[in-house]
Amino acid sequence: GLSAIPLSYLIDRPAEQTRPVGSLILAHGAGAPMDSDFMAAITRQLTVEGVTVVRFEFPYMRQRRLTGQKRPPDRQPVLLDCWREVYAHCCQCEDLPAPILIGGKSMGGRMASMVVDELGAAGLCCFGYPFHPPGKPERMRVDHLQIMTTPALIYQGTRDPFGKPDELASIPLSSAVILHWLEDGNHDLKPRKASGLDQSEHLAAVASSVSAFARNCR
Repeated sequence: GLSAIPLSYLIDRPAEQTRPVGSLILAHGAGAPMDSDFMAAITRQLTVEGVTVVRFEFPYMRQRRLTGQKRPPDRQPVLLDCWREVYAHCCQCEDLPAPILIGGKSMGGRMASMVVDELGAAGLCCFGYPFHPPGKPERMRVDHLQIMTTPALIYQGTRDPFGKPDELASIPLSSAVILHWLEDGNHDLKPRKASGLDQSEHLAAVASSVSAFARNCR
């Protein structure tokens, strides 16, 4: 069961002189934990912009932390139940500034997107969304994104093998979903050196956008 391993959270808050704009519960991707380089970097930028960030791990990743052995992700029902449990827990935390948004990196964001309407979260923020398995654009996973009613932002690199601009151009997403493209970014929103751009600039722009989004979700 989910509660066999106690839920561990990382909560990062803006500096005291920074005006709080809201909170984002942030889930990790399939292969890397809540304190991976990407998760740490985006969290730092978000707190600079006034967003309180709550990170957590799915059961299989908590197990990996205990045993040191890599495991495949839990089945989807387990991941979704974990999201429900985490969201309920966070909603009971009186010191998390409203509004409470949910989201995540890759798989974590996809799972958040599947429960966001049901949970009634104020908004959704996904970073590097896995629209399809790499190399298989015919296997789009967008049905729920076409009928979603919660305001949603998806930040996607133009080189992301899980979904590129030309593959998504003809896909009608819900009007609640806004797709932000980051020039030359890969699945971690990281551009190549030759582009003259760098990941930290992209993440700073993303965090600024999330902060504005949170202010509008009140």
